[in-house]
Amino acid sequence: MADSPEYVPPKVWTWNKPSGGAFANINRPTAGPTHEKELPVGRHPLQLYSLGTPNGQKITIMLEELLALGHAGAEYDAWLIKIGEGDQFGSGFVKVNPNSKIPALLDRSGPKPVRVFESGSILVYLAEKFGALLPIEQPARAECLSWLFWQMGSAPYLGGGFGHFYAYAPIKIEYAIDRFAMEVKRQLDVLDRRLAESEYLGGSEYTIADIAVLPWYGGLVKGWQYGAAEFLSVQDYKNVLRWADLLLSRPAVKRGRMVNRLSGDLSEQLHERHDAEDFNTKTQDKLSAGRTEENKG
Repeated sequence: MADSPEYVPPKVWTWNKPSGGAFANINRPTAGPTHEKELPVGRHPLQLYSLGTPNGQKITIMLEELLALGHAGAEYDAWLIKIGEGDQFGSGFVKVNPNSKIPALLDRSGPKPVRVFESGSILVYLAEKFGALLPIEQPARAECLSWLFWQMGSAPYLGGGFGHFYAYAPIKIEYAIDRFAMEVKRQLDVLDRRLAESEYLGGSEYTIADIAVLPWYGGLVKGWQYGAAEFLSVQDYKNVLRWADLLLSRPAVKRGRMVNRLSGDLSEQLHERHDAEDFNTKTQDKLSAGRTEENKG
């Protein structure tokens, strides 16, 4: 593999071998669909195609928060997109998101369907559509959007940088891990300093900025990301931990983190969500128990 200090990049890069690592089977240097597959459509105005990764959780948390605020128009169908199996390269998904990344949203509430992709864009779209969780007046609006886009710009260093080289790369490269660990700790310090002076990222009110940052950095300090809590000394970021615990206590956050989730306790996995009652009847522990009873019969 081209990972030793002696490696000299060629004048022109070509894709002539697998990249290696946990996601090698879906990595490729071209866009567009790889196969024909239409997306399912449910009965609600909003159709979400996603997976319960940090980026996916942002949108399901947002939708559950909107419903908790009484916005009935935020009812949604959440369809599972298994990115490890290449669902995001199906023709229907690519029509909704040409970048082939989750989450992707199709709003069918108007005369013409509206596609929205990129998680930050979806959060802003939903906040503006329902007039919630995004301040209208300045400077609160600017502060909220600044922290939202801070997350969009910073998280690739956490996930694609630190997470990849620390947890997923086929070999451990000291330089890469040190480089991105330093950056992630700097980002945590940025958050910790902000949250030392403010209850929420945007100020005194809970907003889409908090919803965007929580799954990535809240998950990191709670020990859920990459098995790296001890390595990064996350206990040092006490204000981030305080903020994460505050947000994780919200019922809508708890529900949103369950949707399209494929890992963790079975009682916290709701692979698809088509109705609010699904949280009570269709989590994986209940479905598994039902199948066991059927087999006994």
